[in-house]
Parts: sequence; structure tokens; C-alpha cells
Amino acid sequence: MAGLPGLGGASLSWPLSVSLDQLLTAILILAVGIVAALLVRGRVYIYLSKRTSRDISVAISRILFYTILFLAGVAALAQLGIDVSVFLVAGGIVGIALGIASQTVASNLIAGVFLYLERPFKVGDPVIVGSIGGVVYDISILSSKILKWDGVMARIPNEALFKSNVDVLNKSLARRVEYRIPVKETSDYSKAAEIALNAIQEEPLALAEPEPQVFVDNISERGAEIVIRFWAPSDQWFNAKIKMLSIIVRRLLDAGIEITPPQRLVSLKDGQAKT
Repeated sequence: MAGLPGLGGASLSWPLSVSLDQLLTAILILAVGIVAALLVRGRVYIYLSKRTSRDISVAISRILFYTILFLAGVAALAQLGIDVSVFLVAGGIVGIALGIASQTVASNLIAGVFLYLERPFKVGDPVIVGSIGGVVYDISILSSKILKWDGVMARIPNEALFKSNVDVLNKSLARRVEYRIPVKETSDYSKAAEIALNAIQEEPLALAEPEPQVFVDNISERGAEIVIRFWAPSDQWFNAKIKMLSIIVRRLLDAGIEITPPQRLVSLKDGQAKT
């Protein structure tokens, strides 16, 4: 290829011998790569946006877009006779460095994708994650936020969330309420159980099916426990639990049933124990 005129009469020579066919083929490869990258990015974004959040859709579509562009650029350079092994090695080194540096970010990103695909819960669901209980406030690309029962916002990385046991409290139509009320040994256990059962049967929030259960358990010289179980609609579970405990305790006390306070063992310095 002829030299190009330069400053001071000098000339610049193209270091590679490239034919017109090679140049046109490289341009065609690059053009096809750009079009393919744009099409894939658009199609993937539309598909994912209907199933996941915008953050996930944008991130994945952009990764695919730049990956296709990179491959198309490498193929075009190879067509021009340029040794692309340097680019591949450099890309591999950069990829390894970024992978090590962003391992946590990548783990949270992948976990976030799986959470969106699996959809174990959604925004607004009451959940318990380990020791954290509250309502799902937000699910983003790297972490999720839970508004705890006390109003404190908790941020949980998606990787930790994906690996944890998550209890979703509203997935079923009904949830069971259970009380264990200790009564004194002088109390009439049968009468106490009957009072509790009648209170449940009169309560609209307590479901008739599954049938409520009331029985006596853990009988000892100090007394026994009246075990009370009934089912309530999931969206009314908390209200039913608070309301029925108050009603049952009040009726037991009105009937002369003595409720035993919790026993606590206190160790003294002289080795004696006191309850």
C-alpha cells in the first residue's frame, strides 16, 4: 500500500498488507456484530423486564451487548491480519482481576437473578429471615430490604438471603395460632380446657376448619399447661393471636382458674438455689 504524505516530506506506511476484500469483510463483521448486539440487548431486556426488575434487565442486557461487541471487534481485527491473542490474553487477565475484586458483587448479582427467577416472595410479603422478621420493602440487583416489625430497615445481601431459610408468612390462606397457658395444680384442668375451647368457637376470626384443639400437657407438681391451637386467616393472624389470648386469659381468671407465672431459677453465691 502506498505511503501517505506526512509532515516535512516524510511518509507514513501502513504496517499491514490488507486487501480490499479483507477490509470490507472486517467492516461487514463489525456491522453485523453491532446489529446483533443491539437486537440481543433489546430482545433480552423486553423478555426480562416482564419477569424481573429493571435493574436486573438492564444489567444482563448490557453485559450481553458489550460481550457481542467485543467478540465482533476481535473477529474484525483477526480478519485484518492483526494478532488478537494479545487482546484475548489481556482480556483474560482483566477478567480474572475483576473476578477476584468483584467476587462478592458477582455472587450477590447471581443470587439476585435466581431470586427473581424463583420468586419465593415479593414486595409486601411478611417474612422471617433468620433472626430478622418484617415486610419485604425492596428487592434490588445486589441486596434486598426488609422493614422490620419495629420499623427499622434491614438490608440483606442477596447471596446471604439466597442461602438462608426464609419463612413467608402469607403463602397459605390460613395460619395456626398456638398458646401454652400454665395453670396451678389446684385448678380444674378440664374446666380450663372447656373455657378456652368455647372462647375459640365463639370468635369469628377463628376458623372452624381445621378444627381447633385444646388439651392438657406437661402435668407436674406445679400444675399443667393448657395447650390451645386454632387456625386464622393469614391476613388476620396477628390480630387473632393478640385478641384471643386476652379473651381466653380473662375468662380463665373470671372462672377462678389460677394462671401460674413463669418460674425462674436464681443461683446465689452460697450455692443455694432460689425460685
